[in-house]
This record gives sequence, structure tokens and C-alpha cells, in this order.
Amino acid sequence: MTPFGKKIRELRKSKSINQKQMAADLDVSPAYLSALEHGHRGQPTWAMVQRVISYFDLIWDDAEEIEQLARLSHPRITVDSSGLSAEAVALVNQLARKIRSLSPSRIATMSELLDRQEDD
Repeated sequence: MTPFGKKIRELRKSKSINQKQMAADLDVSPAYLSALEHGHRGQPTWAMVQRVISYFDLIWDDAEEIEQLARLSHPRITVDSSGLSAEAVALVNQLARKIRSLSPSRIATMSELLDRQEDD
């Protein structure tokens, strides 16, 4: 599941809207919406993100959050490690191999570490 998909599901459930109804309202197939929520589709288009924002009548910070989550929700990432150090390339490969076995708490710890790095 992608961050965008998780948020859509939370919004749907908070409004008691089922996937089939939301798909019909957005003029997409239920299969597409399900795949989008579960991360089996690519990153949502800008137009789709705007439709979701309008659908849930989101404004300001909530709309910005949806846009940010969409940017973070590409289910198949390609990392260009050319020109990086051998250690960086090894890290990218290690993460690719082990990401599925990391616990949620370990992922959160690693994410926090990377977030702190951005602030430096």
C-alpha cells in the first residue's frame, strides 16, 4: 500500500464511502481504485490527485498533504546510483533486498534518520 492509497482508504472509511461508490463518482473502475489504494498502480496523475481532493472537499493543508503523499507514492522506485560511492551503492542494494523484511518500527526509525539528514 502506498501513502496516498492509505490516506484515500482512511478518508473513504471516515465518510462511510465504499470503494465501488467512490470509483463510480470519480468515473474510474473499482479495479483501478483498488489497485491505486494497494500500490499496484503507478503514481497517481496530477489530475487524479485533484479529483480526489475535490471529491473529499479538501482545502489548504489537507489538500497539500494529499499532493505530497501522491509524490511519495510511486510503488516501483528506480534509484540511479551511478556516480555514487561504493558504500552508497551497497546501501541502495541492501535496502532493495531487505525492505520487505523490515519491521514497521525499523522502517520508522530509518525514515526518522533520513528526515533528520534532510534538516542538516
